[in-house]
Amino acid sequence: MTGYSGSRDDYLKRLRRIEGQVRGIARMVQDDVYCIDILTQVSAATKALQAVSLGLLEDHVGHCVVDAARESDAAAAAKVREASEAIARLVRS
Repeated sequence: MTGYSGSRDDYLKRLRRIEGQVRGIARMVQDDVYCIDILTQVSAATKALQAVSLGLLEDHVGHCVVDAARESDAAAAAKVREASEAIARLVRS
């Protein structure tokens, strides 16, 4: 079971909303909307994706890392390293 299983419907709802935002941004570009207005919407979509990422990360630490820590020190270390690498990717993006 994944760490986000209990929140799956919430994540899917958020992602569908973000998908709609991105389609709206594409329409704005197609309709030659003012650049700053488009950038504002891109920023909003980016923040929404970041919120999903942070939620998934929290779920991962709260479920997957904790379960691995109960299993063994080696499993815990592997999950912490995995989470750290994911955080590094998020920070770079």
